[in-house]
Amino acid sequence: MGDGTERRRRSGGRAGNARRSSSDVISQAPWTLPINTDRPTEPLDAEGVEAIHNGAMRILEEIGIDFLNEEALALLKEIGARVNGSNVRMDREWVMEMVAKAPSEFTITPRNPDRQITIGGRTMVFGNVSSPPNYFDLETGKVPGTRKQCQDLLKLTQYFNCIHFAGGYPVEPVDVHARDRHLDVLFDKLTLSDKVMHAYSLGRERVEDVVEMVKIAGGLSEEDFCARPHMYTNINSTSPLKHDHPMIDGCLRLVRRGQAVIVTPFTLAGAMAPVTMAGAVAQSIAEALAAIALFQWVKPGCPCVLGTFTSNVDMKSGAPAFGTPEYMRATQMTGQMARFYGLPLRSSGSCAANVPDGQAMWETTASLWAAVQSGTNAVYHAAGWLEGGLIASPEKFVMDCEVLGQIIRYFDPMITATTPDDIAVDAIAEVGGEGHFFGIQHTQDRYETAFYQPFLSDWRNFEGWELAGGIWTAERAHRLFKEIVNSFEAPPMDIAIRDELADFVTRRKAEGGAPTDF
Repeated sequence: MGDGTERRRRSGGRAGNARRSSSDVISQAPWTLPINTDRPTEPLDAEGVEAIHNGAMRILEEIGIDFLNEEALALLKEIGARVNGSNVRMDREWVMEMVAKAPSEFTITPRNPDRQITIGGRTMVFGNVSSPPNYFDLETGKVPGTRKQCQDLLKLTQYFNCIHFAGGYPVEPVDVHARDRHLDVLFDKLTLSDKVMHAYSLGRERVEDVVEMVKIAGGLSEEDFCARPHMYTNINSTSPLKHDHPMIDGCLRLVRRGQAVIVTPFTLAGAMAPVTMAGAVAQSIAEALAAIALFQWVKPGCPCVLGTFTSNVDMKSGAPAFGTPEYMRATQMTGQMARFYGLPLRSSGSCAANVPDGQAMWETTASLWAAVQSGTNAVYHAAGWLEGGLIASPEKFVMDCEVLGQIIRYFDPMITATTPDDIAVDAIAEVGGEGHFFGIQHTQDRYETAFYQPFLSDWRNFEGWELAGGIWTAERAHRLFKEIVNSFEAPPMDIAIRDELADFVTRRKAEGGAPTDF
């Protein structure tokens, strides 16, 4: 077209620039939603599952959960819950009746329908690091987060096919005022990525603003938006045994419009929960089900996810620990309980390490494989997390994506195929007891796709690695990070939609944004 209409329709493209495309930086597997075909690890026997369930029900019936939200208290009084001040005690029969209404599987459709994700069943999806106040890379060291750093992490979120959804702010941009932060970051999220988006449940204004921006970006009417999930929120209980006002408020607003809610108690055994993992899991289950039951009462069948963030503290210092044997077992145990209740499961990729080093990777790998073993459906913080959630790191993000790529490849059915060509008796006969398999046609036909191809790992021997510069893993990850963000191309967006988003942000800022005293 000669009038430039076609050119204006796309933003973020090369626009004639001959620089290297970000798609050329590494060779990665295409976007896919991996299916976990393994049997889940189940450390509990039937009596153990029943014991944890009974413990959670006793907590709900005999001890109660505090709801610091007047609307929630009024709703719970309607159903006959025993409300004393903010404390609510619920009958197990009602809780189980409500929880049974939640779907075991659902989809979330972002502005790009090709990036739709499934939550539940055997599908496993991964999200980026969310909400650290600090940033670390090999150039800056540890510093408070900025909008530019947040944008760079969003570019990594969009670039890597192993990342399926965007969590909260990948790092808090503390250079943006808190009243406007959600507006600027959501604008960046929606223009730099076309994957599933998240809203913080921190007051009416933030939730409603995100809803409006998601509607604008997707070209959705209110009716379209409410017809199916297009976004989600994740909330944490205030352990022990509390749900605060803004988070419940945000969830109620979203479930009434058919959007997805993840309820994730943050229970650290020995600090905010009993020192025993069974006790910590039982408390976590009680806190989560109390909120999920309320949401099902308000909107039967609304999509809800049971989240687990049960780990332990270092009893010497009180610091949170992640990727521990206890963390792994708690995740597996909660997976059993999620299947018992028929709910999808969310867990996390986490570590306590302060820099992207060996400790960071063994702890995160333990967390991620616990997610696999537990039958987790959505993995939060799957890439980029450091210092127990206080630091977001692009090097760690890239390193984690190597692990995620391996996990996704692990589930590739091609690996376990058993056709005659896969059993390869003819190829074995051709080679016999002499020679090798490198040069035969069976190998030549398959060598490019036979095995996982790393983009970050260096498989050369020591001498080859040393001759190539002897570059350690974190430095290789830093170089890839720089190449990706410096050549990044944003996904297509109609310029009129982008302008409408920008106008909305400008108007809401002029109106004062969101209050900061939530």
